[in-house]
Amino acid sequence: MNTLSRLTFACASMILMMLSLALIAYGLLDLIASVGLSRHEGRDAVLQAVSYVVIAIAVFDVAKFFVEEEVIHTRSKKTLSEARMSLTKFITTIIIAIFIEGLVGIFETSARSPEKIIYPAILVFCATFIVVSLGIYQKLSVSTEVQRKEKNIPE
Repeated sequence: MNTLSRLTFACASMILMMLSLALIAYGLLDLIASVGLSRHEGRDAVLQAVSYVVIAIAVFDVAKFFVEEEVIHTRSKKTLSEARMSLTKFITTIIIAIFIEGLVGIFETSARSPEKIIYPAILVFCATFIVVSLGIYQKLSVSTEVQRKEKNIPE
């Protein structure tokens, strides 16, 4: 069953990596196609390409995370600090993608339809909430690790 799980994660990760590369290529092709058009459409294409690349990088990083955690390092038992670092790395990638997507959305909507700026602003707010939540998680998990070490409880 472990081999099947590792193979499934490896295949899914490779598919995600290929899709993320395709998204980058699509963004670049769309950008190149809009070069000769108006400045307004060119600016929109640049913002859209940034959005595609950010999403693609986040997807690629998630796939890389799965390969590292589920295919290469398949130890079933981790220490608390390893689990915390692994989760922090994963969530940080998601946070960065959400922040950048929110900022791109703010730039896009502020020029075209400022009344719709609430949606990307909510995205930035959600990313901020995740950062605060991650900080609380870090604080609590480090406190737990310290308490376990003081009481000589194995991880």
